Amino acid sequence: MLCGMPQPDGPLARLRRGHESLVLGLLRKHGPLSRAELGRLSGLSRTTLYDIVAALVDSGAVATAAPATDAAGKRGRGRPVEKLTLNPGAGQALGIDFARRAVHVAAVNVAHEVIGSAGEAHAADLPWEERIDLAERLVGTLGQGALRLSSLSAIGVGVVGPVGAPGEEATRAGDSDGLPGLLAKRFGVPVLVDNNTRLAALAEATWGAAAGDEDVLYLKMSYGVGGGLIVGGSLHRGAYGLSGEFGHITVEPGPDGRPCECGGTGCLETVASAGAVLDAAREAGCDVADFPALIAAVEGGDAAARGVFDRVGTAVGEVLAATCNAIGPGVIVLGGEVAAAGAALLEPVERALSAHIQPIARHRVDLRRAAIDESGGALGAIALVLHESPLLSRYPAQEPGSEEEDDA
Repeated sequence: MLCGMPQPDGPLARLRRGHESLVLGLLRKHGPLSRAELGRLSGLSRTTLYDIVAALVDSGAVATAAPATDAAGKRGRGRPVEKLTLNPGAGQALGIDFARRAVHVAAVNVAHEVIGSAGEAHAADLPWEERIDLAERLVGTLGQGALRLSSLSAIGVGVVGPVGAPGEEATRAGDSDGLPGLLAKRFGVPVLVDNNTRLAALAEATWGAAAGDEDVLYLKMSYGVGGGLIVGGSLHRGAYGLSGEFGHITVEPGPDGRPCECGGTGCLETVASAGAVLDAAREAGCDVADFPALIAAVEGGDAAARGVFDRVGTAVGEVLAATCNAIGPGVIVLGGEVAAAGAALLEPVERALSAHIQPIARHRVDLRRAAIDESGGALGAIALVLHESPLLSRYPAQEPGSEEEDDA
């Protein structure tokens, strides 16, 4: 880790540091950019931008990206446009997703290049200390063991359930220091924690199906149902860390609603979670041992199985339409085991969405399948670090004179 270096104070110095932070932030968020793209996104004048970029290159925080090549490794004709990127050697970021029954890890460098990912299932009641041991072992496999823990800028962590703003203490590990404290002791770097499904939304908007889109609604239907919102390019958490709890919107009101673990009845999770869908399929007469068998039945044209997904898709589409009418996303991404049903789910979702969304928005919302597998929570945890932590560079996170040093 690099500590903040003393720098001159004063209005011009603060303005320059603000410009440096802006350029670093754009490269952190978007990956490699040309000077022209940086100028357009930053709004800085050409002279100011070139001066700032030159200083960042000299400091080692920014480097020139390798020219793009085709599948055969050949460059295109003409002089390639030089692109700038965060220096890949300036630091690495690690993401860990503590899911309900598995641990997933991933690592990238600050140039947004994925170093590797890994995961392993475990019993739902595995103690937290053992989950952390498992995470540490999986981290040791990343990049063929080449991950440099000494150069980590921070660790992003995804967990199940509501989480407030980054930095708020959590006690999920049954320890007075909480999970962030245990991980910080183990890896020796700051830890940022957020809801893992919300982080999967951030991953899809950074590397996945919605990469480059700034207003995204992500819904994951697994053994729980939840999601996340990307608003104006930023992850939206809500005042109490409850944003994205789409699984607890009521879809079956009244006495027919099934009890939900949140304490309510008739929630979307009681209809659209993998367990609920599997139960409904068995009640409909499908002889399936597990969820993959149910997906196989759908793909084989089983009418009862397809009927179950038709009902589930209708409920999901109605919830999405109501949510779209409230927040107006441009892209909806569906992920999780339930979304593996493909068209059997997406077609009724699209019909219900079209029937209930405002007519003016009907053809402006793009429905997509998630592009990232179960590593989404871990990759999203990395995106959290890249979006919100100071970079490993000579730019200090704290104002000069602060008692705290830049520990990122």
